[in-house]
Amino acid sequence: MRTLRVTAIASLTPLERLDDDPFLVDSRSQHAMCARWAAEQGYVVTRELLVSGLRPDHDALWDDVRPGQDLFVAPSHRVLRSALSSVEEFTAECARRGVRVETVGHEEPSYDARMKACVHRRLSMPTAGYDGR
Repeated sequence: MRTLRVTAIASLTPLERLDDDPFLVDSRSQHAMCARWAAEQGYVVTRELLVSGLRPDHDALWDDVRPGQDLFVAPSHRVLRSALSSVEEFTAECARRGVRVETVGHEEPSYDARMKACVHRRLSMPTAGYDGR
């Protein structure tokens, strides 16, 4: 059995949108959701992308991607819509290249004020060495 290489796609969303849409801002939780999905399938995430409105043909997506050996996963279609400029063109490109694309489909976490504050601290103080815990 061949091991699939999994690329997790998360949305790069500005911190200013934290109150309106905390999950899209919380890329760490997006990647963690993808990693849990991969583990449940017997896979391991080998690459994490953090992007916003990326073109479906951008080299960052396709660098070293091989048909039947790689797959893309995102937490949801909503995250893909934020991360990519066109989900339809991306899925068509995946089909053309023979690469699977999956969405986790688990329910997004519910954020309370404390969780939002942790995300805010982590993202607003990255150079101070704060890891969000």
